[in-house]
Amino acid sequence: MKILITGATGYIGKRLLPALIESGHEVVCCVRDKNRLTKYQETCNIILFEVDFLEPVDLTNAPLDIDAAYYLIHSMSNDTEKFDQLEKLAALNFRDYINKTTAKQVIYLSGLSNDISLSKHIQSRRRVEDILKSGDYATTVLRAGIIVGSGSASFEMIRDLTEKLPIVFAPPVINTNCQPIAIRNVIQYLKGILLNAQTYNNVYDIGGPEILTYKQMLQLYAKVKGYKRLLVIVPFFNNRFAAFLFSLISSITYHLSLNLLNSMRVEMVCKDNELEKLLKIESIDFKTALSLAFEKIEQNMVLSSWKDALNSTFSNRSLLQFIEVPQYGTYSDRREVLIKSSPEQVLNNIWAIGGKRGWYYANFIWSIRGFIDKLVGGYGLRRGRTNSVTINSGDALDFWRVIVADRLNRRLLLYAEMKVPGEAWLEFKIIERDEKHYLVQSATFRPNGLYGRIYWYALLPIHIAIFIGMIKRIERYKPHIKKS
Repeated sequence: MKILITGATGYIGKRLLPALIESGHEVVCCVRDKNRLTKYQETCNIILFEVDFLEPVDLTNAPLDIDAAYYLIHSMSNDTEKFDQLEKLAALNFRDYINKTTAKQVIYLSGLSNDISLSKHIQSRRRVEDILKSGDYATTVLRAGIIVGSGSASFEMIRDLTEKLPIVFAPPVINTNCQPIAIRNVIQYLKGILLNAQTYNNVYDIGGPEILTYKQMLQLYAKVKGYKRLLVIVPFFNNRFAAFLFSLISSITYHLSLNLLNSMRVEMVCKDNELEKLLKIESIDFKTALSLAFEKIEQNMVLSSWKDALNSTFSNRSLLQFIEVPQYGTYSDRREVLIKSSPEQVLNNIWAIGGKRGWYYANFIWSIRGFIDKLVGGYGLRRGRTNSVTINSGDALDFWRVIVADRLNRRLLLYAEMKVPGEAWLEFKIIERDEKHYLVQSATFRPNGLYGRIYWYALLPIHIAIFIGMIKRIERYKPHIKKS
């Protein structure tokens, strides 16, 4: 079967894609930027279709001979107030495109809530459901609440709050009931309803076997990890203040924290789960879902993360636009050192930068910069990296975005997603000259007006010290190997 996926670079899409490939399907991946899925560009049963559903689809080169389509476009982490209008526009353009194809079914993963009062995001999901249902094809809607899995935004928030705070002060919304579901079950449901005629034109609530409050989930997490934690509910905490505090100690951004907290105002409990019996799916409980997530993290096998989604910096723009670092109207710091050890080891050091490894020099200063970035609404350093070994174009790396990760040509290019008055690039590459290898490190900043220029010169002494120390440490660093 030929299956189309939107949101192929998102959290769910990256999990569903390999599952469909393993089932023998040919998959059309709709992406705004083909460079986000570079590792699949030479896979024979994957077609990369570059498209932005905020614009009408140009049918000239669009795949039309598809059997079914998954609509996985969401904007939970979007900080724009017009996200609902953007979701509506994308759904309309998607529906009009699918109407021109041979697709028999569209599958949409929506949000779960059976309360009369709905959050703004759930209202938007319902509107998208109605748009998709108006197409010339069968529609199957799955409504899920909290998804528990390594890399999910909900899991990361619970993880950060529990592991980093001995006492958690929380707003009253953590007493709201929800029905969390394991990411493994979500993928099973998405696969199970594919071209299953019994599910056509139906809406299903999907959830795990337990109804828990958010407070209970935090407590269960602490119990599984062996932590003793005290949860204190503060009645006067409003969601904005709580989201700000949560964002400071977690990898989740302020806007995503706020959206998650706002969605917690209403219960996310299934009305029924007829689909579980129909597809014969064994529902995974919360503690088991946590254990599966821990296992993936420990084995360094996290397939996707909430941070895989690009921020507004890249809205309607390709990563290709940032590959060529500008030479004019910029400030730069370029350094070069002779590689006295193995070039391969230095390349491994470059590929391990950020996350737990850190930035090799003055990590304390990097941490302060990350904290300041969090204070002004940025990502900070807590976002880390999805995988501690591999890097791909489009990956998040602390408060950077990976633009180029070309191991063959020994080049790593990062673009800053931190809050700065301008644009910044950081590049590492290994070159060969006169039969010797050199590590080249380049930092480039394109200021935005007078404030940008003041920013560069004010931090120049700190930058010089950091850049000198960093390149030397990257060249000399040898990872500690544990003796067996």
